[in-house]
Amino acid sequence: MDKLIISGGQTLEGEVSISGAKNAALPILASTLLIQGSVEVANIPHLNDITTMIELLGGMGVQLLVGERMQITADATHVAKCFAPYELVRTMRASVLVLGPLLARFGEAVVSLPGGCAIGLRPVNLHIEGMRALGADISVEDGYIKAKCKGGLSGATIVMDTVSVTGTENIMMAAVLAKGTTLIKNAAREPEVVDLANFLVEAGAHIKGAGTDTIEIEGVETLHGGFCYSVLPDRIEAGTYLIAAAMTGGTVKVKGVSPEIMESILKKLTEAGAHIEIGTNWISLEMKGKKPKAVEVRTAPYPAFPTDMQAQLLAMNVIADGVGTVTESVFENRFMHVQEIQRMGGDISLKGNTAISTGNSKLKGAPVMATDLRASASLVLAGLVADGETVVDRIYHIDRGYEWIEEKLCQMGARIRRVPWSQQVSAVDG
Repeated sequence: MDKLIISGGQTLEGEVSISGAKNAALPILASTLLIQGSVEVANIPHLNDITTMIELLGGMGVQLLVGERMQITADATHVAKCFAPYELVRTMRASVLVLGPLLARFGEAVVSLPGGCAIGLRPVNLHIEGMRALGADISVEDGYIKAKCKGGLSGATIVMDTVSVTGTENIMMAAVLAKGTTLIKNAAREPEVVDLANFLVEAGAHIKGAGTDTIEIEGVETLHGGFCYSVLPDRIEAGTYLIAAAMTGGTVKVKGVSPEIMESILKKLTEAGAHIEIGTNWISLEMKGKKPKAVEVRTAPYPAFPTDMQAQLLAMNVIADGVGTVTESVFENRFMHVQEIQRMGGDISLKGNTAISTGNSKLKGAPVMATDLRASASLVLAGLVADGETVVDRIYHIDRGYEWIEEKLCQMGARIRRVPWSQQVSAVDG
């Protein structure tokens, strides 16, 4: 497996361009199954999860053309199989998002129970119950969700037991071709849900209320292609680089972003002492060489502070002035990075779902192991400010959510390099 080797102590300075949001691109790509004709999706990030989704759709018979700048043209006119195999779904939880589109357009689906990051319970029952409410006959057998809907789906009022982004997206995709009206109550409000809704509306869907806790969908007979849609910028990637700049006392401008969807992140960075300026599609952060101040944060669904930024903020708190607390309210097993940061000298204690960090920790480089996507990012950030060399192993996690992270950090002055597995093997053999 590839590794990242980081020599800490460099102040980040400069500019970095932000990629399209993975968590918007994946459901939008899945929704191309609903469309008759070809459609182009632009601003797609070059990530392992995107490659997996492309393989999954291609295996079903979707004709795909990938452009030089990762714009993807998809045509689902000749889908031959409504099957999502374990071999692909096990590596990426978002693969379950093909369930709704397959059911809505083709009346059947066989989708493996998903895998992904081991950050806690993320049940698929919300997806299954949503499809059943729309009239699907579903069973779970031999590790697969097997679904059929003779005569098509019908609109229904669905009250989500808990706020679920992928659950909301899957039900919304299924409902756009269902007969009648569907109401999704307690729906996720995340910008990525809104982006999917905007894409579907461009294709002819009738959706109201995306971005609120109640989404109304009036079913239509077909969705059309013939347009190009650009995925929104990745607010988590942008937030990660802004925190990296804050931790190193630097000055960084992130470009190609949507500041209006990052308010909770920018608020905490301002509390930490960063000077923030925003434009229509950029954010600059300046620390003027100062250390950040520790902050208190609690994760929650949008528009609150995102769980996907929790690990990065904790890494900042560890080296900041004062005592900081990070409370995780979304997932019950998302502090696996704590032990690795402790190995680097971080003063962190866990009390239930809260991590308490006593700042001013002097981190020292060490071999560390990534346990999930955002934990990987926190270890890279810790390595940027640690004395000596930090080696981050199992970085296939980080490649699922960050496009060329080592190259982008190097552009801002970091000393970080990737060592491919093939070179490691050659060194051992030599």
